[in-house]
Amino acid sequence: MTASLQVMRKLAAVLGIAACVAVGTVVGSLAGAAPAAAQSSSIVVEGNRRVDAQTIRSYFGSGPYTAAKVDEAWKALYATGLFSDVQISQSGGRILVRVSENEVINKVAFEGNTKIKDEVLAGEVQSKPRGTLSKATVQADTQRIIEVYRRSGRQGVRVNPVTIDRGNGRVDLVFEVTEGEKTGVKDIKFVGNKAFSDYKLKDVISTTVTNWLSFLKSTDVYDPDRVNSDQELLRRFYLKNGYADFRILAATAEQTADGFIITFTLDEGDQYKFGKVDVVSNIRDVPAQTLKGALRVADGQIYNAEMVEKSVENLTIEASKSGYAFAQVRPRGDRDFENKRINIVFVLEEGPRVYIERIDIRGNTRTRDWVIRREFDLGEGDAYNRVLVDRAERRLRNLGYFKNVKVTNEPGSAPDRVILVVDVEDQPTGEFAISGGYSTQDGIIGEISLGEKNFLGRGQYVKLSGSFGQNAQGAEFSFTEPYFLGYRLAAGIDLYWKETQATSYTAYASNIVGGGLRFGLPITDEVTLALRYNLYQRELSICDSYSTGGLLYAQCANDVSWAIRDAVAQGATITSAVGYTLSFNGLDNNLNPTQGLYAELKQDLAGVGGDVNFLRTTADIRHYTPLIADSVLILRAQAGYVSAWGNDDLAIMDNFFMGPNLVRGFAPSGIGPRDVAPCALSNAGTLVYANCVADSTNALGGSTYWGVSAEIQFPFSFLPKDIGMKGAIFADAGNLFDYGGPTSFPSVPNWNGNNIYGRPNFVDCRTTGYSTKNASGNVCVADEDVIRSSIGASLIWQSPFGPLRFDYAWAISKASYDQLQAFRFSGGTRF
Repeated sequence: MTASLQVMRKLAAVLGIAACVAVGTVVGSLAGAAPAAAQSSSIVVEGNRRVDAQTIRSYFGSGPYTAAKVDEAWKALYATGLFSDVQISQSGGRILVRVSENEVINKVAFEGNTKIKDEVLAGEVQSKPRGTLSKATVQADTQRIIEVYRRSGRQGVRVNPVTIDRGNGRVDLVFEVTEGEKTGVKDIKFVGNKAFSDYKLKDVISTTVTNWLSFLKSTDVYDPDRVNSDQELLRRFYLKNGYADFRILAATAEQTADGFIITFTLDEGDQYKFGKVDVVSNIRDVPAQTLKGALRVADGQIYNAEMVEKSVENLTIEASKSGYAFAQVRPRGDRDFENKRINIVFVLEEGPRVYIERIDIRGNTRTRDWVIRREFDLGEGDAYNRVLVDRAERRLRNLGYFKNVKVTNEPGSAPDRVILVVDVEDQPTGEFAISGGYSTQDGIIGEISLGEKNFLGRGQYVKLSGSFGQNAQGAEFSFTEPYFLGYRLAAGIDLYWKETQATSYTAYASNIVGGGLRFGLPITDEVTLALRYNLYQRELSICDSYSTGGLLYAQCANDVSWAIRDAVAQGATITSAVGYTLSFNGLDNNLNPTQGLYAELKQDLAGVGGDVNFLRTTADIRHYTPLIADSVLILRAQAGYVSAWGNDDLAIMDNFFMGPNLVRGFAPSGIGPRDVAPCALSNAGTLVYANCVADSTNALGGSTYWGVSAEIQFPFSFLPKDIGMKGAIFADAGNLFDYGGPTSFPSVPNWNGNNIYGRPNFVDCRTTGYSTKNASGNVCVADEDVIRSSIGASLIWQSPFGPLRFDYAWAISKASYDQLQAFRFSGGTRF
């Protein structure tokens, strides 16, 4: 068509005439001639049924109608997508436009699809009801449906689009789908890996192997995009562990009759350590020495690319605090191949003076603009800094509000201005969970919860849950504002109710109703400070208990300690406490850690109002170290101390109660101080005293505990990795001691009737046969200074029903009155 136009333009120049265009269905043609300055008397439109003729004429604009203008009109009419054919010709001084309109889609339907729902496919295709039927769009939709099925593992899918005429230019568009069989990933192989086993590398990537659990997952099918993502995950993993020369030579997928075999060919290279680490500042007012404290790397450490990135980020922020918002930090590495060291220098220098003209946010249909903007540490008018922009992009991804996040730059209105464009795509953030589980302590328990982590698009978290079970039930409401008063300070409120029943481990039932306020402040990426205030009411009861004349009797629990009876007699008590938690999280993975340190310190002070006064302190440290053959060594230490203040005794329920949570192999509340006063039973009118220590409900708790544990977890290499089963061996040791409550209760009635079941009012504790802390009283406190210890083995299963753990432990040392429980099971799920 272009060559024809050139010819006609030359003729027009020679003959002084203008050409009209006759445009065919595919390339068009020119026909007829008229004086260049003349206008056609009219434009005649034929063949249109739904599109108004005047609308078609408007694409030609005003005369004169040169060949170029007619050609542009023809292209514009085709571009509307409304016509399947457009022909333009000249006849008798008129321009004749013949059009064939595209048919209108009445309905889009899918047939033969059983594995992927209609709603999913409808969201993928561009052909829509009440839209025009376009062959090109239908072909693109067909390919898109095929691609969706291939990503779900069905490589043999076939899609045939057909139309059904409904009259008046309307058609139904039907995509006939033949799904074919699912083709999963048969095996994942690694070639060239020496430092890390196949088992470990399969943990790094997201693609998994097809097995009998495949009906619960979608990562066991071949997806080229997922394989590309896996290559990046492998690269980051190796760079994090010191392999700076790591390369992926190839990533291939071979299709067999049983599925795909994916092979990653790796070149690990050597492992490097950091050599000399230094900071050089080319900014006069920012001494390098003052910046070294912001480094996350040090001489002799295993090279870690992530820590290099965080060091660059920290140095940039420190320079900004000093007033140099345009500062840039460039890490320069120098490899020492002989000593396997990387000497790295962080160079601080002034960057180009570029300002942010504005921040444009696109694609957020639900999340408010200000929720996105607050993740940026810079705003409109501030100095542009790429490090801080990347940091904001990571924060947005970590929120979990968006399916996709991308931050790009566009030129501003001046050379020193830039526009930040934030493209996001909202995703569902609501949560509905049904949980179920069973443990040897709590019995069967279930929970239903509703949650929303982006409430009304404001970035707030709301959760309402209810639990019900064999021995406990309750409800809880939580609300969290992640940016309290505009600061990066999480604030929340909790309201809760919990009721527990008497069990073989506790002789009393309890009812707790309360609420709390909390604040969370991230100090660094690893260190967090959480502040809290809790106010709750607690009431204990013994089954079939009643009050007569102000005296409490329990006729169904004749061996219940008077310390517990006294707590029941006091009725409801109110606890008002303030506290904090200081935590450090350096784990490589919060869900399944294999390396790193986690530590936390908690303190709570009760007595800011309320009925009880105490100061409670607890500490917990866990360290994970990878060993050979993908095994992991876990070392744990924990300790706690609680004491009353203000001349008050420590209430029995404010003591620590320990069992398998301190030393496995012991029953819940099976460790520590215990009431060994004898029971008084009526026997034919004579009181018979019996030792009741065999009943674990006599636990009094202790004010001090400590515990240490060593555990080695190891995979079962003979089982498919995706089964998620591994074993463990462990050794525990610890102690709970120093009961801090009263031992004599003057209000206890003198039980000397022959028909009364219960404990005697006052006993000589020396006659119990146990070493007790008190010689006499209503309570005889056995509190031997004995280290409890045990060894055992565990089976750990990340099952489709949630994490399950089976422990079997043998007690090595114990007090004579401790309660044992060799087997322990716990588990549950959310779906």
